[in-house]
This record gives sequence, C-alpha cells and structure tokens, in this order.
Amino acid sequence: MIHKRWFQTLVAAILVSLLILLLNKISFFFQPFVTYIGAIAVPLIGGGILFYLSRPVLHLLEKYRISRIGSIVIIFLLYILLGFLIVQFIAPIAQEQFTRLANNLPRMIEMLGETITYWQQNQGIIPSEFDGTIENVINNLQTYLQDASKIVINVISQLIGFVFALVLIPFFLFFMLKDGEKLTPFISQFLSKRAGNSFRKWAHSVDQTLQAFIIGQMTVSVVVGLLLLVGYLIIGLPYSLTLALFAMLMNVIPFVGPFLAVIPAALVAFFQDPILVVWVAVIMIVAQQIEGNFVSPNVMGKALSIHPLTIITLILAAGGLAGFLGLIFAIPAYAVIKATISHFYQEWIDQREQT
Repeated sequence: MIHKRWFQTLVAAILVSLLILLLNKISFFFQPFVTYIGAIAVPLIGGGILFYLSRPVLHLLEKYRISRIGSIVIIFLLYILLGFLIVQFIAPIAQEQFTRLANNLPRMIEMLGETITYWQQNQGIIPSEFDGTIENVINNLQTYLQDASKIVINVISQLIGFVFALVLIPFFLFFMLKDGEKLTPFISQFLSKRAGNSFRKWAHSVDQTLQAFIIGQMTVSVVVGLLLLVGYLIIGLPYSLTLALFAMLMNVIPFVGPFLAVIPAALVAFFQDPILVVWVAVIMIVAQQIEGNFVSPNVMGKALSIHPLTIITLILAAGGLAGFLGLIFAIPAYAVIKATISHFYQEWIDQREQT
C-alpha cells in the first residue's frame, strides 16, 4: 500500500499540514527575519523593478563596448533627466489640476446627491422599499467624503515612511546592475552538478517571467496613459493630465485596473456634460483595444499565459488580504510560483523517463 500514489499523496499532505502547524507554533522565531524583510522590502522591490527596466539599456550600451560601470552611470543620468523633466513640466500641471479637483469635489458630491434625489422622485422602476436606503446614502455622502479624506491622510502618512525607503533604491539598483548576474553562478557553485543545472534553469525561468511582467506591465500602463491623455484632451475633459496619470497608475493592476481607471474620468465627465461620459467610454474602449491587440501581445507575448478568471480570483483574494500592494504583486507572485511548479514538475517527469 505504501507504494500507491494516493497513499503517498495523503502522507505528503499530512506532512505539509504538520509543517505548517509547526511553523505557526514557532512563528516568534521568524519575527526578526520578517521585520528585516519588511524594512528592506521597498528598496528591494523598487530596485528590482528598475533593474528589469534598466537591464535592456545596460546590455545595449555594453554592445557598444561601454564598460559596465560607465553604462550604469549613463542609466542613472537618464533617470535623473527623466525625473527633472517630470518635476519641471508634468508635476506642476498635475498638482494644479489635482488641487482644483480636490476643491471642486464637495460641490460634485452635492450635485451627485441632488441628481440622485431628482432621479428618485421622478422614476418608477425601483420599488419604494428602497427609498430609505437611497435617502440614507444621500444623507451620508458628506460622511463618506470625510471617511475618504481620512483614508487619504492615512495613505499620505504611510507615504512619508515610503519616501525615506526610496532613498535606498539607487543603492540597491546600482549593485543589482553591477553584480546581479553573479548571483546564480555564486549559488550554483555550492550545489552538485545536477542540482546546479536545475537551479540555473529555474532561476532563468523566474527571471524571464519577472522581466516579461514588469517591462510588459509598465509599457502597457504608459501606452494606455498616453492614449487616454490624448483622448481626454481631444474631448476637452477637465483635469485630463491628472486623470490620465491616475489611469496609468491603475493599469499597473492587471485586468481590473482599466475598469478602476475609468471611474473618476466618468464622474468628472458627468458633471461637466453627461454626453462626455459616452466619449470617455469610447476613448477607454479604443485604448484598451489598441493595448490588447497590439501592445500586450508584442511586449508580454505568452510569457505569463494566465487565464482572466484566474487573474480576477487572485486579485480579489490578494486585495482582501494585502490591500493595494496585494493587487499589484498578486499576479507576478502567482507567475513566479507557477514557473517554479512547472520547472520542478518537468524535472520530475524527466527523472521518471530516465529511470
């Protein structure tokens, strides 16, 4: 019986459950490591993202026989130039539009309440039993706005600590660009020949997966943001730059991001001119069609090949567990886990065929 697959699977499940229970009992032992990882998480992740964005440029510069250190210096200068252009030309406009939007938000909330009240008094679709619920929502719109303001303040307070961590990102990026390719050979030298080959294949698979996601998602976000900005400017939508930047940020979240990005644009359009809502929807559809048919297939290809239903499930679960960061990192984490499982499954298949 011990050679039956179902019995081996049952034993493996029991052992894994016992291991999880044991780790939970001694979780205090890992607390210093968790604290340490939390302290370096922001510069490590930020440096990692910039590393994957910078590596193609690094390799391009090295093809022209520029030294590694010289290439890194050029990359840092390009980032400084990009930051200067953003601060000089984009940030003032975005700040001015955001300030006007924040100042007009209470009036927009008031107009929304008046619109709902008028619609409620002149419609015959929704049963009267729901009138109390609708009135409650209208009466508490200002409370909802205040709660949203508290959330924004909380986010800003967290961003202060985040900014301090950002200072370390250039140091992480420098050493990642300088010595990142040495990590896999360094670890492989302590393994047997067979285990070392397996580790190198796994590291290459994970590396390609992360590169496909990070470069692909950033490219998609920038392209969609630019397309929306052009569209918003054409139709004369107020706060076009701020709304396009918000859409660019939301598009970092796979699949769900575009739907979140259109909400504030649609609300602003509604208060400006209800017909603009239709044009905002048209612009979003056109941008998503261009992205889905031309940008994503050529940038990401089939590297991730994750079903949309899986993406939705992961985002819902990760958002509930880890908030906004969970929304961003759920898909790449799943892609890495998927690549890892596929690698070891293929290793197991190859081993069975050899025996």
